[in-house]
Amino acid sequence: MTAGRPPGRAAGRPLRLTKMHGLGNNYLFLDGLSGPVPPDQELPALARAVSDRNFGIGSDGLILVLPPREAGAQFRMRIFNADGSEGEMCGNGIRCLARLVYDRGYTRAEEFTVETGAGPIRPRLHLENGEVVAVTVDMGVPRLERGAIPMAGPAGERAVEVPLEVEAAGERRTFTVTALSMGNPHCVVFVDDVAAVDLARLGPAFEHHPAFPQRVNTHFTQVLSPQRVRVRVWERGSGPTLACGTGACAVAVAGAVTGRTGRRVTVELPGGALDIRWDEDGHVYMTGPAAYIADVTYDPR
Repeated sequence: MTAGRPPGRAAGRPLRLTKMHGLGNNYLFLDGLSGPVPPDQELPALARAVSDRNFGIGSDGLILVLPPREAGAQFRMRIFNADGSEGEMCGNGIRCLARLVYDRGYTRAEEFTVETGAGPIRPRLHLENGEVVAVTVDMGVPRLERGAIPMAGPAGERAVEVPLEVEAAGERRTFTVTALSMGNPHCVVFVDDVAAVDLARLGPAFEHHPAFPQRVNTHFTQVLSPQRVRVRVWERGSGPTLACGTGACAVAVAGAVTGRTGRRVTVELPGGALDIRWDEDGHVYMTGPAAYIADVTYDPR
């Protein structure tokens, strides 16, 4: 499969990309372990171009697989959202990256460390007959302090069940939200029925709310039981997506700290379900699939 150049994209050399998804949250992977990658100043435009679903290949963003810079890491991940902005971490993306580097023979280890913008992250592969069938990722320790999210207000204060006035399409409404960081910012809004949420209207209003100086991923969440929740996602820089791994972790933490759920939950997303465990060691563990879609050549002529 070959995709051509969308309007405004400068000509350059063809790039080999691999499209993968975690529960429908799909990314294009550029393998920087086997060859050079474009210079930093070109990457935002490249991400916008290849992610475009009409003039490009189509994806929720671009992920670079790179050699590590920090001691103790075996790989490095950079993620660019569909709008060209660079993100700190991606839960679905890192599961796909973990499968990719194993399948390409860059490692034979079943557990290793990936350097990310959110710090070192450790995926663990689940193998059956030598094939990766699922990946568990140690997503680290959640941060609920406003200063760590970041969110407006006293830096050391927790943003748990706090009011947030949101203006969307000329209408003002106050929501009760729980915000936290899983290496990137998340806002969880518990609702009675996620199907009734006007995501296209509310999603941008939350993402660009002045309370979140780095914008925010927003998750409208319906509690089905103490062990199961249903979520609709608005991702910062990408809009509505079928799944968000870091967001599923944020939802599980928010459910536990507000007493709505236990510390282990199944998070139902439009693209499928993730198993999330907030362990006694304070770390959040996410388990889910990683699948291939296609190998493609992006030819920007």
